[in-house]
Amino acid sequence: MDTNQYLEMFIEESKEHLQACNEHLLELEKNPENIAIVNEVFRSAHTLKGMSATMGYEDIANLTHKMENVLDEIRNSRLHVTAELLDVVFVAVDQLEEMVLDIAAGGKGKLDVTDTVQKLHKIETGEVIPVAATTVEPSIIDDTTTQDNWLTYDDYEMTVIQQSVEQDFFTYEISVKLREDCLLKAARVYMVFELLEKMGDVIKSSPTVENLEGEDFDEIFYVALVTTETSEDVQKKLMKVSEVTEVIVNSVTLEQLKKRNSFEVDKVVETSVMELTDVTEDNQQIVEVKSPEKSPTSKNNQVQSSKTIRVNIERLDILMNLFEELVIDRGRLQSISEDLHNSELDETVERMSRITGDLQNIILNMRMVPVETVFNRFPRMVRQLARDLNKKINLEVIGAETELDRTVIDEIGDPLVHLIRNSLDHGVESPEIRLANGKPEEGTVVLRAYHSGNHVFIEIEDDGAGINREKVLKKAISKGIVSKESAQAMSDKQVAELILSSGFSTADVISDVSGRGVGLDVVKTTIESLGGSIDISSTEGQGSLFSIQLPLTLSIISVMLVELGEEIYAIPLSSIIETAIIRSSDILNAHNQKVIDFRGKVVPLVFLENVFDVPRESTDDEFHSVVLVRKGDKMAGLVVDSFIGQQEIVLKSLGAYLSSVFAISGATILGNGKVALIVDCNALIS
Repeated sequence: MDTNQYLEMFIEESKEHLQACNEHLLELEKNPENIAIVNEVFRSAHTLKGMSATMGYEDIANLTHKMENVLDEIRNSRLHVTAELLDVVFVAVDQLEEMVLDIAAGGKGKLDVTDTVQKLHKIETGEVIPVAATTVEPSIIDDTTTQDNWLTYDDYEMTVIQQSVEQDFFTYEISVKLREDCLLKAARVYMVFELLEKMGDVIKSSPTVENLEGEDFDEIFYVALVTTETSEDVQKKLMKVSEVTEVIVNSVTLEQLKKRNSFEVDKVVETSVMELTDVTEDNQQIVEVKSPEKSPTSKNNQVQSSKTIRVNIERLDILMNLFEELVIDRGRLQSISEDLHNSELDETVERMSRITGDLQNIILNMRMVPVETVFNRFPRMVRQLARDLNKKINLEVIGAETELDRTVIDEIGDPLVHLIRNSLDHGVESPEIRLANGKPEEGTVVLRAYHSGNHVFIEIEDDGAGINREKVLKKAISKGIVSKESAQAMSDKQVAELILSSGFSTADVISDVSGRGVGLDVVKTTIESLGGSIDISSTEGQGSLFSIQLPLTLSIISVMLVELGEEIYAIPLSSIIETAIIRSSDILNAHNQKVIDFRGKVVPLVFLENVFDVPRESTDDEFHSVVLVRKGDKMAGLVVDSFIGQQEIVLKSLGAYLSSVFAISGATILGNGKVALIVDCNALIS
């Protein structure tokens, strides 16, 4: 079989299964007795094993098989979940991910995993982790028990059950008893079946569905269900149905069913091709049941066809580039229409503007990716760092579904890594110190994302020690970042922002985590290069909050066009507070800097004609046009000649040769064909 056509699918599906393993293992560490979580990890590992065997990646298949064995021991209660056991399993998952990434890069997926395999084998055989005492199994039907309503199964139903068992589903036979005086038995049956179908797949019922719908039964009916739910959960959910007085859920095995039916089922060969096909259907291990008996809900239990498709990101980039050209031409047509004053042309351009506006929203939404793709890496990182630092830390992730443009997503990962490591190392105290300060020994780090207007905010908040003002100032003075005189006049917020300076670190000892003064300055540079900003607030002894503001997208932005002499500049609306017209007499001087009083606050003025050396005749205007912009809690007034108006423009890079031009972040082509430079407001605010 030619597997090359499945390679891209294999890589993507493998990454998703490994991410699922990571998430469920972290959850398992918090709930070590929850076998349902173990089953989820087992299913992901089992599917990955089948896919990799099909594709010919034996190293992945073998390592996954060893990991699967350990998980099987856990779910059969022969092993207890411990941090040491999970350490080894996490290493195995990391190595599997490394092999998948190697395949994605064109490699063969080879890696020396001998040490991990040996450790997994020792765990499996009890050499490292002691074997736990056997716990009581869920109640199982004894074949010697007498029952008048045994469910019997035909060949198809037995095959479905066997395939379900191989995919780690449970098979239950359930008896449901209604009240003797129940008036609407069919309605109660309907509600029971609706619950069952949410939990899994109904294989069989007795009496038949037709008889149940016709209320042709006494108080009790029987159902066979395949599901991932525990018997206790199934029982509790069904007991919630009104007028149901008793629910008995019994686990059954294939051997018991074969013995009961005197029916031998040929062992279904577990081919890897079948597993790969299962994975392509909505990435779920779902049994497709086509029972001749329909449930009262008249729903079919077939796997629903997928409503999504995978598209190579390069195609979206090409689509975006083509649309950007269309936006430029739209601006050109609008300019021509304004000059010609032709009613038909005006109407056509207006319609085109509406359509391209809708198209723009669709294309931008196609490029939006949940920040979950970045956040997913942090629970594992926090767990490992907490163990390395001998700290107890709980990571809370809020708003992982918040979406950002893929370009921003690609760049934001590393800054967040630095900020989270900073919170763990410098922020959250050791358990002993926290207890001594009257805090719980486990610290909390919150990673939060949310939309606000045309921006996305990402926050990292901890309940740690906060930023020590004196310690930061002492280090900043020794590094020459601030003088002793200016240090005393700085606010707590300004002191906190000093930690973003290049080479700054308050760590007393250089470690693998921090102390070299590399990190937070890179965070600031990267975020500002994305058109964003970072804000810090901290209370000593209570904790710190790092807030990152990012644009939703980097390619098409809204700007205010302004004139300087005969040149046009674009100022991003995301930085603008408002515009104003001021008199020359309103301009004051403070510390050799021209300033204005803006609603009780002293705001420095920046004359863009001087910054960009705009050629012009000297004029003494009585009035000045000012664009008030903000960076965090700092403000500035950009003095220009006049305002042209707001417009959506396509942000174009100036290229590597002009990448270091001061206070210019890019350029755009206007409707009249002229080029306008885009002002980097962050560079102008000190």
